[in-house]
Amino acid sequence: MPGHHVPLAFVFRSRSKDDKAPADKAPVTATASSKQTRDPQAPKGRPTPKRSAAQSQRRSVANTKMTPKEARSRQRDERRAAMEKQRAALASGDERYLPARDKGPVRRYARDFVDSRFSIAEYFLPMAVVILVLSMVRVGSLQSIALLLWLFVIVAIVIDSAITGFRLKKHLAEKFPNERRKGAVAYALMRTLQMKRLRLPKPQVKRGERP
Repeated sequence: MPGHHVPLAFVFRSRSKDDKAPADKAPVTATASSKQTRDPQAPKGRPTPKRSAAQSQRRSVANTKMTPKEARSRQRDERRAAMEKQRAALASGDERYLPARDKGPVRRYARDFVDSRFSIAEYFLPMAVVILVLSMVRVGSLQSIALLLWLFVIVAIVIDSAITGFRLKKHLAEKFPNERRKGAVAYALMRTLQMKRLRLPKPQVKRGERP
């Protein structure tokens, strides 16, 4: 209407609202577009993971969804596979899958040392069987022979084992001064109680061959 004056405060207030409207709408649009382009698997505020990382995450999620029966079955299969690799390693000497007690250069040298020489202890079991049979025969002279033979075998094994242990300890100190050698001598002496062809890991050297 002519002559009607609009208050200045109302004009300025309406203009200020119109100026702020586009600015308020812009962030909302940007946020919406960023939500649409962001990978739903990516954590909030982080970039989209690579394909390999995403696959590994999906596999881990799938594993967690296994039932207890399936998890136990999978663990049995993994143990069975590990045992198969270990048995093959004991036959071939593959260091990667050997048991912890057989691993390392010190234990390998100890095995080669006793495998390369003759040892009285490796015939302990056959001689023990013979002595046992003689002692069961009800003949006084044979029982006396069995007793004397038993004492001779024990003394011979003790002396031979002491010499072997002393030499092996000296060689290990020379060849592996900075390696952990604890238990290697006892490990080697226990190996001498088995016949060579029955030892595990399988012998890798011949008799008389230098380790």
